[in-house]
Amino acid sequence: MIDSLQLRVLERIGEVPAPQWNALAGDYPFLQHEFLSALERTGCVSARTGWIPQHLVLMDAHGLAAAAPLYRKEHSWGEFVFDFAWARAAQQRGLAYYPKLVCAVPFTPATGPRLLCRADLPASSLHARLLEWMRGEAETGHVSSVHGLFLDEAGRAACERAGWLLRRDCHFQWHNEGYRDFEDFLQRFSAEKRKKARRERRRVAEQGIEFLTLHGHELDAPTIERVHAFHALTFMRHGHVPYLNRACFAELARTLGPRLIVKLARRGRHAIAAAVFLRSQDTLYGRYWGAEDEYHSLHFETCYYQGIDYCIEQRLARFEPGTQGEHKLARGFMPAVTWSGHFIADAPLRRAIGAYLTREGAAIDAYATEAEAHAPYKSLPLAPSPPDYAGSPPDYTGPA
Repeated sequence: MIDSLQLRVLERIGEVPAPQWNALAGDYPFLQHEFLSALERTGCVSARTGWIPQHLVLMDAHGLAAAAPLYRKEHSWGEFVFDFAWARAAQQRGLAYYPKLVCAVPFTPATGPRLLCRADLPASSLHARLLEWMRGEAETGHVSSVHGLFLDEAGRAACERAGWLLRRDCHFQWHNEGYRDFEDFLQRFSAEKRKKARRERRRVAEQGIEFLTLHGHELDAPTIERVHAFHALTFMRHGHVPYLNRACFAELARTLGPRLIVKLARRGRHAIAAAVFLRSQDTLYGRYWGAEDEYHSLHFETCYYQGIDYCIEQRLARFEPGTQGEHKLARGFMPAVTWSGHFIADAPLRRAIGAYLTREGAAIDAYATEAEAHAPYKSLPLAPSPPDYAGSPPDYTGPA
């Protein structure tokens, strides 16, 4: 059966039916056909931006059997797994590091599935076949390397079996232990850390700032315009062009509906800041943030405390707020290891990078251990287990 599968490379996600793709992607919002299509249809992902879709699919008589989101790239921006030093090392050896292949979701540092397989088929065999094709592109010289970013456990294990280099990093995540409300959550903090968190929230309230929670289908055109302007300001203040344009924000709001959440900060009727999240049935993902001006503690409140409030209210099990680190630790987020897999075609460069990853991995492990020791909790949270909730969380309808 596996030998009869037809392999195709898609230049547009629209070449495969949305229901078939979403059946493989499951509940993970960033691999929904609607999300990837919005990036492509609005030009955020294109040859112009250096993200050229080459989605890999295996087809059988029933349709889509397996798939991987894949992009040919001429740079390393928007990946959040930094390999600029690897590119320099390749250049010093007289090698061309670009183009390369990236198996990932553009602009999205959130762990999730990367190798997709229909439930009635042997996943490990099809994962291996997808990775074999990617490796072949590097070994035949079409690209220098292949990089699977923010892999879930199945993807990490597949890369390990295939002999790829594995790289780990440390992000910070919040876990819901069945808290009744935010104050119940703070009771787990030491007295000093609890006092600090309350003070941060109070300072925001004292500035006359209130919050409105809006889902994608509740966003009108002026609000989308305002939210995108905040997003763009964040990038421009750091000298960068924003990854997403206004048209993409509008399409995501229209097609993702309740899976897209905006926390809008307002003084009176005037919006001053916003944070944009995506969600699955059990996880909240923080993605974009921006504000028109500096307000004391507003970033912490909008991006972290409001997200925790939402998770408690909606009974979500986990909150992944994005990249960067230590400031999240004081607000109740704990270190979590993220994984990427890499195949480098040039053997000497591959050995050098492998040696580096061994040293880097030990440093990451030490960092995560040290960070955990600075958690604000009176005692460390127990290892998270799946929430015992009946049915779906409130107000969530699942994938369209």
